[in-house]
Amino acid sequence: MPLSSRPDAQIWLAIMAAALTTALTVVSFWLSFEALHDLARSHRLQGERAWAWPATIDSFIGIGELLILRASLLRRVDPWAITITAAGSVGSIVLNIASVGVSDDPLDYVTAAVPPVAALLAFGVLMRQVHEFILSRQGVLTAPSVLPVTPSLKDVEQEDFEKAQEAVEEPEDEHDVTEEPEPVEEPEEPTGPLTQRDRIDLTVRGLYDSLGNRRPATRHIRQALAEANLPNSDGTCREARIRVEVAEPHLRTLPDAIAA
Repeated sequence: MPLSSRPDAQIWLAIMAAALTTALTVVSFWLSFEALHDLARSHRLQGERAWAWPATIDSFIGIGELLILRASLLRRVDPWAITITAAGSVGSIVLNIASVGVSDDPLDYVTAAVPPVAALLAFGVLMRQVHEFILSRQGVLTAPSVLPVTPSLKDVEQEDFEKAQEAVEEPEDEHDVTEEPEPVEEPEEPTGPLTQRDRIDLTVRGLYDSLGNRRPATRHIRQALAEANLPNSDGTCREARIRVEVAEPHLRTLPDAIAA
């Protein structure tokens, strides 16, 4: 297969997966609504009220999944979103099974439980696809405007940075050293004072090493910038992390650090 056709195939596969997942989500919620509607109608709710009652149960699944998606994009864990999703899912499953009544055939209960379970899983898969799409769009929109930062510093403290500058500026008079010189040339150090954004980027880059080769969370970045008397809003933290990871793409593959 030619290389140019591979991205097209991936796009079409993603579109087909999204379409099938959406169809599965709609069908699953519809079957769950039907069962809950029958349950409501058998307990003195008629007409529009019987159709509206299932929404008080299954809507929690959609609300919780959307809140989980939002928290995921913010790289946070939302306990309320998880609780809402779990409550809606468990309630829908239990009430769908209860709509069967008394039955000697276990498959009746299995049949009643499948739609709410499928609705939860299908909607979760759909939100995962939306999550990946949004992240891919964010990468496309932010990548062209990012300026690279100096990738060779391991510590972000100003004292260590000044020591590194002095070491580079000293004349090379160590020809009698037995160690072989490194083939890679060191990048030139900045001749002028660091800008505020350079200091922010250096501070963020140092967190990857200080956290044990892990990606810092927004809380880590905000705390480090605050200690350095630098701007530390959430937007500043996220933009600095993007700039650092664009300059060094391998940092993006590191495991996330747990925000303490």
